Amino acid sequence: MIESGNTQIISRGRVWSAAPAHAARESAETAQPMAIAAQQGRIAATGPFEELRRRFPQAEVFDCGGRLVTPGFIDCHTHIVHAGNRAAEFERRRAGESYQSIAKSGGGILSTVNATRAASLAQLVESALPRVDALLASGVTTLEIKSGYGLDLDTELRMLRAARTIADVRAVGVSTTYLGAHALPPEHHGDVEGYVRRLCNELIPAVAASGLADAFDAYCETVAFSAAQVAQVFDAARAHGLRLKLHADQLSNMHGAGLAAQYDALSADHLEYTDDTGVAALARSGTVAVLLPGAFYFLREQQRPPIDALRRARVPMAVATDCNPGTSPLTSLLDAMNLAAVEFGLSTLECLEGVTCHAARALGLQESTGTIEPGKWCDLAIWNVAEPAELVNNLGARPLHRRFWRGRPDA
Repeated sequence: MIESGNTQIISRGRVWSAAPAHAARESAETAQPMAIAAQQGRIAATGPFEELRRRFPQAEVFDCGGRLVTPGFIDCHTHIVHAGNRAAEFERRRAGESYQSIAKSGGGILSTVNATRAASLAQLVESALPRVDALLASGVTTLEIKSGYGLDLDTELRMLRAARTIADVRAVGVSTTYLGAHALPPEHHGDVEGYVRRLCNELIPAVAASGLADAFDAYCETVAFSAAQVAQVFDAARAHGLRLKLHADQLSNMHGAGLAAQYDALSADHLEYTDDTGVAALARSGTVAVLLPGAFYFLREQQRPPIDALRRARVPMAVATDCNPGTSPLTSLLDAMNLAAVEFGLSTLECLEGVTCHAARALGLQESTGTIEPGKWCDLAIWNVAEPAELVNNLGARPLHRRFWRGRPDA
């Protein structure tokens, strides 16, 4: 059957698809010669170029010149919208002060809250775009953006609007997350339970009604919220139709991984102190373990996530930048993969799956992106490398040749 319409064929590519159907033929070291046909932004077919040319005779052809083609990368955990910077805290940590000490003295998250509350929508977008552009230059085609630096309704909504605006002004898919339980707002000093009640009764319902958030996130940690408090806000968020994510077990074992699994959260993120019970819970629920090696590196942490246990339990592991102004000012998903390999011991294949198919699952987007398969968005990254392993092996390299987003190449 001959098909026509607004169609593109991406030809002469060596494709690493991340698709389960191709897993027997693909590895981190190999890619298959394949052409990709796109219609209306989605992959219509894959296969030999001659076959797709016969099927789509009017298609516009883009020649990859034998380059490596992968799914567009997905950064499934960022705090990329914010105002101000926390460079001074970097010096304090280098002098030996802990993240917890800085937070308790009014620094950390609350420092960014003050700057972000004072910023306009336009200022938030303008300050975020250089960071977004850096991620796009590392092959990212889908991006999660969290709020959480407002901690009041007006600023949280402004942050989420800024995230939506980024999707309007850049060729990138944006998934938004309301990080309402990030820290205790200064006006609630000492009254954690009062803020939790306000989240449940006022803030979560209002944000959900705005339609600006796809998911809800919380920080379960000694410097943030207890497991019992997170359970309260999770109940409220789920009742208002928001999917769930959790910052879990980063600085101590608060049993956050098990809590995330109990609520069938999309992901549990960080996980440095997660124990075997938490790993087993993640395996049962299918919750994705999101690894954030940037924060591990910048905080000079010593205890890495339980990679071997996660691997044995077949918990899907995603890799993300955690791009934020304080603990992970990292704007390259390629560099995040290198850090995951070096610091955490991930294989090249685990790193690549961590920024494609598993990252898509961590955002609940696995039906539409993350692999090169018919029916999914034609979001691709084309690379000036010989083998997929080069994308992980090099630190600081920028081998991107071109991105395709929704079937169209970058200008």
